[in-house]
Amino acid sequence: MTESLVFAPLVDLRLIWGLMALAMALLGFALWKGLRGWPFRALAFAVLALGLANPSLQIEDRKPLNDIVLLLVDESASQGLAARPAQSAEAVARISAQVAALGNTDLRVIRFGDGPDNAGTLAMTALAQAIAEEPRARISGAILVTDGQVHDLGLTPALPAPLHVLLTGTTADWDRRLIITEAPAFAIMGEDVTLKLRVQDEGAVPAALGRQVVLKISLDDQAPLEFTIATNTDLELPLRLPHAGMNVLQFSVAAQAGELTDRNNAAVVQINGVRDRLRVLLVSGEPHTGERVWRNLLKSDPSVDLVHFTILRPPEKQDGVPTDELSLIAFPTRELFVEKIKDFDLIIFDRYSMRGILPMQYLQNVVDYVKGGGTVLVAAGPEYGAVDSLWRSPLAQILPAEPTAKVIEQGFRPKLTELGKRHPVTQGLEALAPKDGWGRWFRQTEVIPLRGQVVMSGAEDKPLLILDRVDQGRIAVLASDQAWLWGRGFEGGGPQLELLRRLAHWMLKEPELEEESLTATAKGDVLTITRHSISDKPLGDLAITAPSGAKISLPMPQTSAGRFVLTWQAPELGLYRLQQGDLVRVVAVGPAAPKEFEQTLATADLLAPSVAPLQGGLLRLQDGVPSLRMVREGRPAAGRGWIGLTPRAAHVTQDLKVSPLLPSWLMLLLVALLSLAAWLREGRGFRRTAA
Repeated sequence: MTESLVFAPLVDLRLIWGLMALAMALLGFALWKGLRGWPFRALAFAVLALGLANPSLQIEDRKPLNDIVLLLVDESASQGLAARPAQSAEAVARISAQVAALGNTDLRVIRFGDGPDNAGTLAMTALAQAIAEEPRARISGAILVTDGQVHDLGLTPALPAPLHVLLTGTTADWDRRLIITEAPAFAIMGEDVTLKLRVQDEGAVPAALGRQVVLKISLDDQAPLEFTIATNTDLELPLRLPHAGMNVLQFSVAAQAGELTDRNNAAVVQINGVRDRLRVLLVSGEPHTGERVWRNLLKSDPSVDLVHFTILRPPEKQDGVPTDELSLIAFPTRELFVEKIKDFDLIIFDRYSMRGILPMQYLQNVVDYVKGGGTVLVAAGPEYGAVDSLWRSPLAQILPAEPTAKVIEQGFRPKLTELGKRHPVTQGLEALAPKDGWGRWFRQTEVIPLRGQVVMSGAEDKPLLILDRVDQGRIAVLASDQAWLWGRGFEGGGPQLELLRRLAHWMLKEPELEEESLTATAKGDVLTITRHSISDKPLGDLAITAPSGAKISLPMPQTSAGRFVLTWQAPELGLYRLQQGDLVRVVAVGPAAPKEFEQTLATADLLAPSVAPLQGGLLRLQDGVPSLRMVREGRPAAGRGWIGLTPRAAHVTQDLKVSPLLPSWLMLLLVALLSLAAWLREGRGFRRTAA
């Protein structure tokens, strides 16, 4: 039972204060006049004010509530290192026993792990949720068992009681980690980029370990290269990407006995190789209707540097005009085909014929250029089947199609071959056709394919577009000079721009346009794996090797001809190795070392600013589990070997009784009697009686 005095004024408080002010004025006047009954008047006014305030006696039947202690246990990945699980388990057991022994105190054990999407340890988020689920008036303290590596310190909640941190780990712990301090997301092909990295030793590193380490670097799952570097030193690594598209670089150092973990001994960098400019040489053998379309098409692409020459006046032409009066530019054959031929990414021969412009040796240079990794596209017209055809030059060594000297001049609609429906250069082009199909072309040079891949056919199902690989280079033959009709939109036109864009990118060895390719992209923990194949044979399952070494085999569902796509949620973060047949691909899901392993040494520095304002303590479990004490609110709540809890004395009211302090009639009677006493004291009758 708890008794207390409460007031329930019968009138507005301002009226009571006004009456008291008037009473004070009247008492002052009585004192000034020397009236002897002023004490009785003062008592009457006081009783009247008390009656208007309506004092009551409140009796509460209270039931005390137990205090609540929050025990938050960090079960993130870094807490699984060394002896930390055992330390945490012992701390939970000892604290649970001590809280049970206190009496009138309940323990709430909250366990939390890694945050989603590699967010790390979200201890403050877990604490805020725990506080929200309990009455704040009952919380007498919070105890956090962790290694101190918390990643949401900015969300520290306001706590009505002390916050204590019990640190796992030991002062003898040490760890070695590989840090990529600077790495570009993309790099221009042919140009050097610089990566910056550091091998950092932290903690109580053994003196016998030395300060030299072997760094292994591998690209796209190739055999690694080894370098000896110094630890705790920034290293700049110059790099030139070997191919366009995604390049996956893996860095690693060997694990050492005694270090906390080797999960942070590796790092993965993914750099997308892009071409700065596509340098194209377009040689038109003669003016024709489609020439301007080729030029406009290439000039419209800002990433293309185009050098275009049209042969207007062959050497055998003699019209009597002095050379110095001709407004023509001499064809710089030596400069282009000897000195600077390797500067071009693509050479296009557009209706070119052998008219004595290029010596045979220069065309042999083109052959060598292709075999060494260059690319050539031949857009053939009727001249391809004539006696001065490129086929009758050294280029015949690499051309995949032999002309028959027959020119088919009739309307036809180009179409994809069965192979073309699967080939990435032409795959899906049907979807870009207008409502009535692609527009017609009206001329095609008949050729006999000798090698390579026929991906498009034309009149009478004759080969129209043939692709081939020659040593390290690539070559393509388009057996018609009327692709410009698509560009002009004749009969609805066709996908000229998309076809030539893909053709150029295939010739430049873009990974996404390879006939046999395996690519993968990661978004969060979801992998999208794409397989291109021109084979008509069934493909085997995809073999996946997880970062932990676990092997998984999954089928690749076919989404269209020659295209297989698998969407798969990766069970863990790290580097995955994908293999199907001879194709191998590596892809990183999240960082190679999750956030939990970026910093592994136990530390009190991060949580100290959150604990200090709450009078809590930061103690190492290495020194033993602290004892619990009760301390008053506002007093220091931690010391050597102990932590304190603040008693809250929370309760719930079960019954409430309110009764007047004095009856109203008694109040009125007292006022009347005191007023009468004042009158008698000051009146004549009182003085006579006194005499």
